[in-house]
Amino acid sequence: MKMLRNLEVKNILLLHGVTALAATLLSFLWEVRFGFLMLAVCILYTVLYMSATIKRYRRISNLAADINQILHGDCHISIEQYAEGELGILQSEIYKMTVRLREQQQHMCEEKIFLADSLADISHQIRTPLTSLNILLERLKSPELDIETRRRLLREAEGLLAKMEWLMTALLRMSKLETGTISLKKERIQMQGFIAEAVSPFELAMEIHGKECMISGTEGKEFTGDYAWTLEAVQNVIKNGLEYTPDGGMLTICCEENPLYTELRITDSGAGIPKADLPHLFERFYRGKNAGRDSFGIGLALAQMILSRENAVIRAQNAAEGGGQFQIRFYKTMI
Repeated sequence: MKMLRNLEVKNILLLHGVTALAATLLSFLWEVRFGFLMLAVCILYTVLYMSATIKRYRRISNLAADINQILHGDCHISIEQYAEGELGILQSEIYKMTVRLREQQQHMCEEKIFLADSLADISHQIRTPLTSLNILLERLKSPELDIETRRRLLREAEGLLAKMEWLMTALLRMSKLETGTISLKKERIQMQGFIAEAVSPFELAMEIHGKECMISGTEGKEFTGDYAWTLEAVQNVIKNGLEYTPDGGMLTICCEENPLYTELRITDSGAGIPKADLPHLFERFYRGKNAGRDSFGIGLALAQMILSRENAVIRAQNAAEGGGQFQIRFYKTMI
């Protein structure tokens, strides 16, 4: 009875009934036996048509039930039985939809796991400076502190706030890159001025700790990228190198160029990168064995994320002469 609610089926049956009635009447007028023959043919045709239509509607009903299961979370329905006849095109499109839903479901599950892990990591990273900040504030409430001690505690509090601000800024930048809400520019950048600006924020700290930075090979070299974002990436690598450069040591920045790429090598004079850390250096929140207590383990991950969107690659290794080394290659053609 559900089938008869279909206006198309009702119209076809009506047209068939009128045509069959007219043909049967004309056959009876012509000759009685032809009339009975025509009546039998019309009845047989009607039975066959209704049988085929009922079978088709059963298939459509089963297909609708499978689609309903898919929409309610069961993405493992096999619909190969609809692969022939007039349902072939519909089956093909539904199969594509099913595959797409499975991919989206898998992607959403991965995103949920990633979000949960990220929130746990962020909570862990923020908890330490927050705890230290609370302790400092409690100490500042003491009326017995002298002016010099108060100033020292305030400087420590400012340092903790600066670290938390940097962490939040870095995480925000990473989320923007991951979601594709920003587009990186493509501009020709002169390496010499770029490296000079990248090193300048660290000059005071290097002077205090007796560290030096030797830059070579940047004259006349250039690469293509987004100036501000690439500056962020390279500064994170330089900052990492300076953290592992001992007091009185030297950080070297060397640039080379060939027809394929422009390469930047940043090498510290520290003890080198432990082999166990090399495969994980660019993982978010990973802190190596020799990481400082103030390290969040996010700078190198952000650097790799930026560079990977600029037709550039970064890799870490230990230099032959000692110390950790990061190689950044800005390719001149798409790779």
